[in-house]
Amino acid sequence: MKVLIFTQYFWPETFGINALAKKLRDQGMEVTVMTGKPNYPEGKVFAGHSAWGTARDAYDGIEVLRLPLSPRGKQSSLRLLLNYLSFIVAGTVIGPWMLRHRSFDAVFVYAPSPLLQALPAIWLARLKRAPMALWVQDLWPESLSATGFIKNQRVLGLVAHVVRFIYRHTDRVLVPSEAFRAPILALTKGAADIHYYPNAWVEEPVSDTLADVDALANNIASGFSVVFAGNLGVAQSLDTILDAAERLQNSGSQARFFLIGSGSLSSWLNDEIQRRNLRNVVLPGRFPPAAMPRLYEAASALLVSLRDEPIFAYTIPSKVQGYLAAGRPVIASLNGEGSRVVTEAGAGIACAAGDAQALAEAVQVLTQMDSDSRTKMGENARRYALAHFSLDRLASDLVGQFEELLATHAIQKQEKSR
Repeated sequence: MKVLIFTQYFWPETFGINALAKKLRDQGMEVTVMTGKPNYPEGKVFAGHSAWGTARDAYDGIEVLRLPLSPRGKQSSLRLLLNYLSFIVAGTVIGPWMLRHRSFDAVFVYAPSPLLQALPAIWLARLKRAPMALWVQDLWPESLSATGFIKNQRVLGLVAHVVRFIYRHTDRVLVPSEAFRAPILALTKGAADIHYYPNAWVEEPVSDTLADVDALANNIASGFSVVFAGNLGVAQSLDTILDAAERLQNSGSQARFFLIGSGSLSSWLNDEIQRRNLRNVVLPGRFPPAAMPRLYEAASALLVSLRDEPIFAYTIPSKVQGYLAAGRPVIASLNGEGSRVVTEAGAGIACAAGDAQALAEAVQVLTQMDSDSRTKMGENARRYALAHFSLDRLASDLVGQFEELLATHAIQKQEKSR
């Protein structure tokens, strides 16, 4: 089976689609990836790549076709908008030319923001007469409103019309959380074919011993440490973490927070830590995925947080799967599906999003808990990840979904020919 994966983000950017593409290949799929020039998250095109012009390279034997795009830049709404639009235009205009004389059995769209990247994929699927599956990672237009990226209601309404068009021209919509189902059905008046398909956890290879990774891991392991890893942006409710840290410091707690990563609020975080004189918050910077198993292992607990916005209650942050697989207790400072998963797994403590006092209390509960109880939470977490988020299992499931789509598509073609 020939599968075209269409996504704005792909290796060497670090997204879950990278490992899934390899697993699909391992299960007998002939995989081709069409993507953009790598520039996430720093906003400038990676060394060895150029923003303009097309390119072809390979990822572990998988052909990768790269479209030109405008780099997203840093903390610029205009640059980000140009980034989104340039990929859509390139996919629509240049994509068919790069794929000329090729056939595909299915088109698979991996769609973290922007969801609008599915527009050229719809066109490509139609040209290739192939069914299209769309793996949604963010609800649009709700997430645009929640993050404040777009506030104008007319613009949000226009985006909603485009999103409705996308869903209605997609053969199958895959959602990483069951809570996505109702908003999508409401937008499409029940017309969408929706299937639950969660994000998998990816077993990252442990990096060779690096002095900076070892030094940080030793620092984390030297006391009770809560590790947050990932994007440091608006959605992550970082002010709640700082408020909780301040409360804990004032109460004499020895717990420390390690916020590992980078993002639009990195500079703000650094300024706030200094302004508040927070001695229990550390900003180590960004580390490669291969370093994370070592850092997770050193942590006393792993923290995931989101803002108190209705849209975020629908989602399960992708880091939750990795946290559970790491076998450490999880603190879920969020509402809805992500909180439910951690609670259902018996993997840690959940508290309301945006509630600094509740987060501080959750940390205190874990610090006062005996080591056997924390170990049990970690074992529960690992067991749940293996049962629900195994990459091998989810790749097999996706192959089955492609086969169903092909069978349905063949029947529809026969009916039209009568």
